[in-house]
Amino acid sequence: MEKYPHYLERLQNATRKYWDKAALNTLGGVSYTYGQMATQIEKFHLVFEKMGIKKGEKIALYARNGACWGMAYLAVNTYETVIVPLLADFTPENASFLVNHSESIGLFTNEDKFKQMDLAKMPDLKFAVDVDTWNLLYAATDELAAVYAQMDDLFAAKWTDGFGPEDVVFPTDNWDNLSTINYTSGSTGDPKGVMLIYRNFSSIVDYSQRHVPAGDKMVSMLPMAHMYGLVIEFIYPLCNGTAIYWLGKAPTPATLLKAFAEVKPYLLITVPLVMEKIYKSKIKPTLDKPAVKFLLKVPGLNQIIYKKVKDGLVQAFGGNVQEFIMGGAALNPEVEKIFKKIKFPYLVGYGMTEACPLLAYEHWTKYVPGSCGKAVDCATVRIDSEDPQHIAGEIQAKGENITIGYFKNPEASANAFTADGYLRTGDLGIMDKDGNIFIKGRSKSMILTANGQNVYPEELEAIVNNQPYVSESVVVDRAGKIVALVYLDKDAIKAAGLDEETVADLPEKIRSGANRHLPGYSQIAKVEPVLVPFEKTPKMSIKRFLYK
Repeated sequence: MEKYPHYLERLQNATRKYWDKAALNTLGGVSYTYGQMATQIEKFHLVFEKMGIKKGEKIALYARNGACWGMAYLAVNTYETVIVPLLADFTPENASFLVNHSESIGLFTNEDKFKQMDLAKMPDLKFAVDVDTWNLLYAATDELAAVYAQMDDLFAAKWTDGFGPEDVVFPTDNWDNLSTINYTSGSTGDPKGVMLIYRNFSSIVDYSQRHVPAGDKMVSMLPMAHMYGLVIEFIYPLCNGTAIYWLGKAPTPATLLKAFAEVKPYLLITVPLVMEKIYKSKIKPTLDKPAVKFLLKVPGLNQIIYKKVKDGLVQAFGGNVQEFIMGGAALNPEVEKIFKKIKFPYLVGYGMTEACPLLAYEHWTKYVPGSCGKAVDCATVRIDSEDPQHIAGEIQAKGENITIGYFKNPEASANAFTADGYLRTGDLGIMDKDGNIFIKGRSKSMILTANGQNVYPEELEAIVNNQPYVSESVVVDRAGKIVALVYLDKDAIKAAGLDEETVADLPEKIRSGANRHLPGYSQIAKVEPVLVPFEKTPKMSIKRFLYK
């Protein structure tokens, strides 16, 4: 007997209870109630069954955020086929590669994305569906196309007396079965598809239901193919009976503020960069006014001003937000100091794909500034150091929410765990006597962008090195900007007979050339030429720690 409910049991119960309530919604677009969601899920199950799709086979999801993304995810996930969510930012070429690497036999995508994908590179693919219309984009055989066309007839034949709340039954005897393969990058080199089982999701949904506030409506802004967005902005709130609202377009400040005013969400999941921008544009100018500075020195009055600032900020997000959860990077200490002063309900958590995704969290009222909360109670987190309170060591974790390894990558799986079964996070940190975790840095070369995306320098370097006249490169993070240090190929330049002006233009040409092959979140801001080749180890790998 498991010690907490399966998340699909929670979802089943929420669906029965909130049958006529809004569930999945794209602002200005399509909406499904819990009942309509369950009906569409059942239709897909009947089609999958008739197509002969078996449990454990893989189906990929490569599409833009929205209600239909959520629907496709749940249809696959509740059928016990393995869902492979791919970031919408991945290039069609990388997505085709990962559909193939994951052995996916089905694909849910947007029609415009599918047109740019290469069918020849996805030999296992049996069908592809447009998530915006549910139209079939591709079927490997006429039989499969004919079955798909029967969707409504199959449903009508099975549910002659109608389909109601009590007919919703999701499977829960699959705790240790593979649920999801989540690729941490769009690499076509040695891809890391994190394997997550139903237990991993159930433990984090259970933890969230006990510790994170619950409420009526949620605005989902993060990429759904990212675990942070998927679990905390979608699966856990949906299991509560929350209505999820997607923007349906790129999140600009104007579209976000309009969405917050309309939806009035109870919780906001964001990244520090967003809150830092709001601080700089909204709070700092007010607090820096000479008259306000003077009044802040007056006891009693300062508290009134701070409360006004906080209320104004909460109001900008619709007025109902009980808690602002940030993750993906540390919060600027100056911003953090003001947030504490105005009693702003914020916290910074910590997680990674391999932990589905939470490793640490603390309710805002108990949150310690500079930390990332305390370890979630479904995992044991330790610091690999002789003095974990004072000397930083690798943060390691073991528990119900931790991945079973990487898909078709036994070497990476073996390297990810210690001899006694703890996941190596690659992050360095300390833990105080109360269990608060403070991250001190990353032991790996990975760059974590301010908006919470993982960027692997080696992948960017491979693309930069492919540009004309580049000999070698090192990609570094400078104050949140991605900079490529490049050693130019002197021989090639000489052979081409380039003049000084053309050589001076090369860095910008290299930058724009490389960026054409990179997703939005890993664009290179600047290419900086270096005058001598990079220093190497005896193994001829670049000593990247020398370059900043």
